[in-house]
Amino acid sequence: MPSRRNFLQHTIALSGLAMMSPLAHAAAPSPATRIIPADGRRLAVVGLGTWQTFDVGTNAAARDNLGKLLSRFVELGGEVIDSSPMYGSSESVVGDLVSERKLRERLFFATKVWTSGKAAGIAQMEESLRRLKSPRIELMQIHNLQDWKLHLPVLREWKAAERIRYLGITHYSRGAYAEIEDILRTEPLDFLQINYSLAEQESARRLLPLAAEHGVAVIANQPFAAGALFSRVKDRTLPAAAADHGCRSWAQLFLRWILAHSAVTCAIPASNRIEHLEDNMAAGMGALPGFEEQKALARMAGF
Repeated sequence: MPSRRNFLQHTIALSGLAMMSPLAHAAAPSPATRIIPADGRRLAVVGLGTWQTFDVGTNAAARDNLGKLLSRFVELGGEVIDSSPMYGSSESVVGDLVSERKLRERLFFATKVWTSGKAAGIAQMEESLRRLKSPRIELMQIHNLQDWKLHLPVLREWKAAERIRYLGITHYSRGAYAEIEDILRTEPLDFLQINYSLAEQESARRLLPLAAEHGVAVIANQPFAAGALFSRVKDRTLPAAAADHGCRSWAQLFLRWILAHSAVTCAIPASNRIEHLEDNMAAGMGALPGFEEQKALARMAGF
């Protein structure tokens, strides 16, 4: 798979932007936010995923780097950090670093329950709170619909007890869309996390309008389609016209295409490199594109 770092450096060199960070200008715009329909809270539109990137165990050098990345994330107005028990040591690493750097009050923790059985689900959620070093988290999600009919009543109990603020479901595959449609129509939810990108657009036709209709916030996962989008443009120069739409890199174009959909509350690209984080965060600065701009961005990327 081509190196995103090479893409970023190549794009900057060709556009004459000799800077380490897309946000280096003193007059950088503020992060864009969108409303969570459940209660009207506003949330920064670019968050941070932790799959693979935060699964570093006790590696001191990797933890130091991720601590700096988290501090930079907060400096840039980032809020949502999404994790899961499925992601190895990621929850523990996030909890330790956020606690050490005293960042908790600035962040929106989202994690998941990913097991079968009521007792096992409760035990797993309790362990997630311990790992995250937080007695209360913002969002608990049922990962990939695993035993959702059993877990959802428990999540409602936790929400009523104010142990979580929001509840939701997640998936990453179109094979689950029919079941998700049924759940959105029949179950009160606060959040849906689903795959949505230029390479995987079907959720916009089937799920995003339904989520908007039922007042459900949407977190877009896999925004780069597991790197497939970078592979698609590996031999192409970012069109100069992309700058007219607030894009200085392919990553920003891919993210701004996602954020152009008004039903998307937040996208969660994963990163363990500060320059990539800054590049991603720049996509959520200032005014967001609309439908016509989204079509233009798709054409630039060859879709």
